[in-house]
Amino acid sequence: MIRSPMVQVFVLWFAGLGAAAQFSKVGVIFGPISDLYGGASEVTLGLVVSVVGFAGLIFGTTAGLLVARLGYRRVLVTALVAGAVLSLAEAMLPALPQMLVLRALEGVSHLAIVVAAPVLIAQIAPPARQGFAMTLWSSFFAVAFAFTAWIGRPLVAAWGIPPLFLIHALYMAGCAMLVLAVLPADPKDRGAARAPAPLLRQHVEIYASARVAAPAIGFFCYTLVYVALLTLLPPETDHPAFLASAMPLASILLSLTLGVWMLGHLSAVTMVQGGFGLAILAVLGLWAGWGQGLPMQAAALALAAALGLVQGASFAAIPQLNPTGEDRARAAGAVAQLGNLGTTSGTPLLAALMAGQGPRGLILFVLLPCLAGILLHQWLSARRRATA
Repeated sequence: MIRSPMVQVFVLWFAGLGAAAQFSKVGVIFGPISDLYGGASEVTLGLVVSVVGFAGLIFGTTAGLLVARLGYRRVLVTALVAGAVLSLAEAMLPALPQMLVLRALEGVSHLAIVVAAPVLIAQIAPPARQGFAMTLWSSFFAVAFAFTAWIGRPLVAAWGIPPLFLIHALYMAGCAMLVLAVLPADPKDRGAARAPAPLLRQHVEIYASARVAAPAIGFFCYTLVYVALLTLLPPETDHPAFLASAMPLASILLSLTLGVWMLGHLSAVTMVQGGFGLAILAVLGLWAGWGQGLPMQAAALALAAALGLVQGASFAAIPQLNPTGEDRARAAGAVAQLGNLGTTSGTPLLAALMAGQGPRGLILFVLLPCLAGILLHQWLSARRRATA
């Protein structure tokens, strides 16, 4: 079996696609899911999608510590196998309470994958390819949503929901076998593990660190804005279906091209700040072109592309700022935690702002987190220099 570093990186990315599909396999077929559980309220139906993120929201930082202690490969394989079993159980379309329990358990599998895989990628990728590898990893959510929508919607329309969940189960099992075949075993001696601290103290230690917390803090400013924009901005334009597909593709395209090149010349933190700065310019263009057809669509694509730079560089900042495996795992756990906080809170917040303020609410919603991302990273950089 080929075990070149970049082959291993792509195998880990494939595992990430499976983790993202734990969200997308339900999100892209929300209509059929709503029909299946027709007597449930909208809030309860929304939980079928979002409950997967609750584990990361509550236990993200704890997962980072546990993964480092238990071994990345072992945790990854266990999470992939568990994900396959849970998806297989979901394919039986149980009653709504049982489905919610399965989805919550799937969130534990999801959290383990998104914490373990990027740390392994940072360890495995050659230094010259690390920027590309971390940017590739950052695209896993957008790629999985696009691919699941392309495959899943027509599949469910023709054959119903179970085949989609069965395919996901087989994919997760296949990824587990690939990881076992391609990645080396965890070292038997992983060093002395620190005694587990109380949950509150774990959070204080992580978020008090200007190195461990920095990627997550910038990433929160990004996730707060990005998912909400993908959900609520396209319907405000003349071509909502086009923008709903084109905005995530613009993010991926720019992050994997210009973003990778820039990471060879700039630090990841500087690039995050630059991406936020470009997003501010793009949203001002969006404001100027609001309701004007092509100018509005062009500004929306520019905004998504600028935020794509933030997405890739935020993950690249994890290994740049944290030289040890344990700190990288803690940083990845914090990214998972604050990323979930941003994605779950951004859309309802933007919806409320637009209901009360209209377009001005959307513009402020983008401007303030982007400005906060720049200033917070500047402050954290100053703290790191002061303690160097």
